[in-house]
Amino acid sequence: MEPLTQENLDAMRGVDVRTVDPATLRDIRDVKINTELPREERILDFIRQIGNPYCYRHGKYVVKVSYADTDVTLEQRLVNYMRAKCG
Repeated sequence: MEPLTQENLDAMRGVDVRTVDPATLRDIRDVKINTELPREERILDFIRQIGNPYCYRHGKYVVKVSYADTDVTLEQRLVNYMRAKCG
């Protein structure tokens, strides 16, 4: 794996989901998260396993995601969303 630099992260973020070769992407179903590791180590381990955290496969589907620089978790966002829709 290449060193994790801002330039490398920008390149990973810039992958075009419409033109990327799916065969070059790793399948997220193969990633195993060790919840015993501290947060920073879990993040680095996830990136090591997935290769590109912005663009990967789930089976035959190519997935493109973006991340916000926040301490709010996805779980918290989903709970807030459900409360807003169902409340």
